[in-house]
Amino acid sequence: MIIFSHYGLAQSLTETLVSGSVLDTQNKPVPNAIVKVVDGLGRVKQTGAANSEGRFNLKIVGSGTLALVAETVGFEPVTTGLLEMKGGSMTVDVKFGSLSKAELTLTVNERVIEPSVDQRDAAIFNKTLFTRDDQIFQTLGAGLNFGQHAGGGKSLEVRRFGYNLDHGGTGGGLRMNMDDLIVNQVSGGHAHGYLGALKGLSPELVENVNLINGPFNAAYGEFSGLGVVNIKTREEMPNQLTGRVQFGQFNTRRVFTAYSPTLKNTRMLFANEYSYSDGPYEQPLKYTRDNFTATLFHTVRPGENFGFRLLGAYNNFYSAGQLPLDQIEEGKLGLFGFIDPTDGGISKSGTVTGYYSKERANGERFNVSGMVNRVLFDLFSNFTFFLNNPEDGDGFGQHDSRLQQALNASYNKPHQVLGGLGNFTGGFNYLGNQLNLGLYNRIGRVPTDQVTSADVKIDNPGYFIQENLSLAKGKIQLGGGLRYDDYSFRATSRLDITDKVNSRGGLWQPKASFAYTPWLNKPLTFHANYGRAVTSTGARAFLVDRNSPIVASTDFYSVGTSHNKGRFSVATNLFLIKRSNEMVYVADDGSNELVGPSRGYGFEVKTSTQLTRFLSINASITKVGNSYYVGTQPRVYVDRAPRFVGYTGITLSEWHGWSGSIRFRAINRFYVNGEGEFPRRAPGHSVTDFSMSRRLTRDIDFNLSIDNVFDRTYFETVDSYTSALKGQDPMERFHVTPGYPITFVGGISIRLFNKDR
Repeated sequence: MIIFSHYGLAQSLTETLVSGSVLDTQNKPVPNAIVKVVDGLGRVKQTGAANSEGRFNLKIVGSGTLALVAETVGFEPVTTGLLEMKGGSMTVDVKFGSLSKAELTLTVNERVIEPSVDQRDAAIFNKTLFTRDDQIFQTLGAGLNFGQHAGGGKSLEVRRFGYNLDHGGTGGGLRMNMDDLIVNQVSGGHAHGYLGALKGLSPELVENVNLINGPFNAAYGEFSGLGVVNIKTREEMPNQLTGRVQFGQFNTRRVFTAYSPTLKNTRMLFANEYSYSDGPYEQPLKYTRDNFTATLFHTVRPGENFGFRLLGAYNNFYSAGQLPLDQIEEGKLGLFGFIDPTDGGISKSGTVTGYYSKERANGERFNVSGMVNRVLFDLFSNFTFFLNNPEDGDGFGQHDSRLQQALNASYNKPHQVLGGLGNFTGGFNYLGNQLNLGLYNRIGRVPTDQVTSADVKIDNPGYFIQENLSLAKGKIQLGGGLRYDDYSFRATSRLDITDKVNSRGGLWQPKASFAYTPWLNKPLTFHANYGRAVTSTGARAFLVDRNSPIVASTDFYSVGTSHNKGRFSVATNLFLIKRSNEMVYVADDGSNELVGPSRGYGFEVKTSTQLTRFLSINASITKVGNSYYVGTQPRVYVDRAPRFVGYTGITLSEWHGWSGSIRFRAINRFYVNGEGEFPRRAPGHSVTDFSMSRRLTRDIDFNLSIDNVFDRTYFETVDSYTSALKGQDPMERFHVTPGYPITFVGGISIRLFNKDR
């Protein structure tokens, strides 16, 4: 609780009528919320309630400085700024800022808050049958576009704001956090920023997802240039026993089970997910996932909590994809065919995380979290087929043996400033990696000769401060921050121990934000945001070119508006992105090269309409005006990413036992090779997915999901490079990974012993 200035005793029977509305994160009315009047010591002087339309009226007797506190199920309590009781009347709206950590199901799956932040809650993740992680993230919309490389087993290709982020770690990066700890893996055996850890995420354990559209918060460093996705998983389930069984086409099957006992002051969860699918490919994927999760969170006393989470993940798959498009168009290769039947991979990981938080009565909060992660990963690929080795093929393997540590510590203090409220945050992050990285040629899955092998140690401490101010009774919101990331990079070749690299570098990253609401009784706010982020150089690029910069920077500027009225909200955003360097993967020789600098600009429009209590429509459009390399003549364009991304979602929640969603996503044609007078373009596509859930009994649901409802033929990834088929001459061609055809999956969900009954 925030401590406010001293409460003056009434010198006369002064009466002040305070009225207003309680609003959610979309400025929509919150009915029946509790509204309390508190003094400077946090003592409750009066209690009231909002009506069914979210309005409240309080008659306060006496003068002095007071504040209002609003509470309701599903949101963290919120406190207003300082209010001087001088008699007469005043209008004050109280707006919730964040979802409650205990809230597990909400009716609307998407919320437009302002141009820099989006939220998704658990509803869509609970009601939809997912078998691949790309399906989970396609629901995020908001300019995000994902593609699976090889049937679902490999890490996702991420594309945003006209930049291809490879597997999340280049082009500025998209940072993925799970429970406040980073998922992206630096200098991965396959790709910088590799997101393979997402294979251990079970959709049923997702509580909510928060998307920051740029590097606007000083708490986030590496990979945050084009946004931060914060995934909050559950500390417990709403039922003691939860089970889900699903079956579908292509020999798909999945079982999820969870046990979450009811204990005083302790939340526990044990869950297991097993899934298998052959996919639509002529070479069966044999895609297997087996994940185990265990959590324990304990409340020592009000405001003080600690917890632990254990995650074990196993992922094994064969792959098909990145096929020559000309061979498919000529009928010489099936759309779901293959060239090298030994492509695929295997990954094993174990992660232990710990959390501690303490909040004092004056609102001060201290958080610390830590992680230790052990990964063994081997990937078997063949991009160029028989280009370099006409007899045995160009198959190669990539090995990553990794020990990773992360530590986050932050201190948060609300305070008074200039008649308003301030919120100071300072903290420290550390990410350490000790890796054995290897690249070798192979025949089948048997190594023939080692190409590279190195022991790599990367240390990345980061330090940050952030201050957010609410002034002029909430009309003005100011934010500013500063972050510094330091990198120590050491590598020793295992093939030649005299071949060593030892380098160090860092970058300052300023942050700034501004929001202005001219009229508190009119739902219109203007926003401006700026942030700089850092992306480190991958080990492979640095070992190839010792003169490579240690870090690249992303400067992100945006201005926009948000309008929220009743059940309708819309946000607009103009953005400008400046990148110091681009790290581009070259498939021909398996290396990375740095090019740049680059510029990109465009706009976004996002809207959400809650048609009824049960039905909502959400939509977003992101259009990149241009994305190019500075100083090139003729101009060279940033390629391998669409410049238009559209998303529409219609969600039905708990209407007479029915829930479901229809989700539509589309991208336009985009450059695959941005050079030359006539750059080559990949085709765009549009895909519609459907899911529904029907409550059969109080404890049992029937679920049905249909992927690609209209059975559109499309490609999830498209690349252009030179390859050769056996006995044929080399040629530069498109290589594509087809998207899944129409796919039906059905299942039964069982929930027993609800904790609220």
